[in-house]
Parts: sequence; structure tokens; C-alpha cells
Amino acid sequence: MGRGRLAVLVLLRVVLLVPLIGGLLLVPAGSWGYWEAWVYCGIFFVPTLVISLYFLARDPAFLERRMKWREKERRQQVGQSIMSLLYIISILIPGFDYRYGWSKMPVALVLAADAVILGGFLLVLRVFQENRYAASTVEVEAGQQVISSGPYAVVRHPMYLGALLMFLFTPLALGSYWALLAALPLTGGLVLRIRNEEAVLRRELPGYAEYCRKVRWRLIPRAW
Repeated sequence: MGRGRLAVLVLLRVVLLVPLIGGLLLVPAGSWGYWEAWVYCGIFFVPTLVISLYFLARDPAFLERRMKWREKERRQQVGQSIMSLLYIISILIPGFDYRYGWSKMPVALVLAADAVILGGFLLVLRVFQENRYAASTVEVEAGQQVISSGPYAVVRHPMYLGALLMFLFTPLALGSYWALLAALPLTGGLVLRIRNEEAVLRRELPGYAEYCRKVRWRLIPRAW
């Protein structure tokens, strides 16, 4: 894919995400004054755009690899669909929460959750810098090697750790305790995805089993 075409596709995807997520938040809220939603959209949009432009300039092949969303493994396809649905629900609930005043959350907690989400984006960026094979799908490509440096020296799936931080703190960033009911199951989805992904990597990626013996923790140090 040419760099120009890739740039158009990347920018379209990023730009379309904002009205999509904004609509899922503001329409249920029924108000333009839902400031938590505006802050969240900014935190989501700006890092996504910066990361996309960074790799468009430095490693377009990596960015093209990240554009692939179709999973090969049947289990991953099902899991991907379920997790997408749960994420959409976790985005819809806060709007209704705002409209009907179900949650009364301190502003400080909302802003702290925003900071954690931003930290999750920074962790994902660090993972992308360290591992150019960090694809959106579970597969092993020709020439792929085991990465054991940077955040991979601490946990085996640091990208999912960054995603977990974003998933769990999104409800709080949007001022909704009730949305945690939809966000918490995403943790279980990540666990199942990691288990299936590790089975694929152990089977197809030379050296991965040895790496697992050296780095014990999959997602959270000293926990799992």
C-alpha cells in the first residue's frame, strides 16, 4: 500500500472515530454540556492521531499491519465481537447516567481517570516502539522474533495492560460508576484472548516458550 493511500485510510479512521464515540456519549446524554465526554474524546483523539502520524512517518509498514482487523482464529473472532459489544455498552451507559443523574462522582476522580487513560496510551506507544510486530490480530508473520526488552521484560503482554487501563478507567473518566458493570467483563475477555494468543505463539513463534519461562507474568506483575 502506498504511503499516500495509507495516510488517507489512517486519517479517515481516526477522524471518524471522534463523531462515532462522541455520538455514543452525547446522544444518550441528551446534552452538549456533558463535559466529561468532551474531555474523554480529546484524550482519545489526540494520542490516537499523534501515534498514527508518528508511525506513518517512521514505520508505515507497521501502521499498515495495525490496520488489519480480521482475525484468523475462530475463538479470536468471537472474542473480538463480544469485547467490541461490551465496549460499546460501556460507552453508552455513561450518557444515560449523566442524563438521569445515577452517579455523583467527584471531579478529581474523573480527572485522575483521564490521567490513567492517557498513561495507557503512552504505554501502548512504548510497546509499538519496541515491537513492530504488535499487530491488531493474533498471527505470526514471516521473520517475526520474540521481543524481550522494554516493557516486554516486565510482562508478556504490555499492550493489553495499556488496553486494560483504558477499559477499566473509561467509566470513571465519563463520570459513571454503573458503566463499570460493562467494563469489568472486558477483563475476562482480555484473559481469554491472552490465553489463546499464547497458545498460537508457543506453537508458531520460535523461542516464545523460552521467553515465557524467563518472564513469568502475563499481564500484571506479581499477580498474573
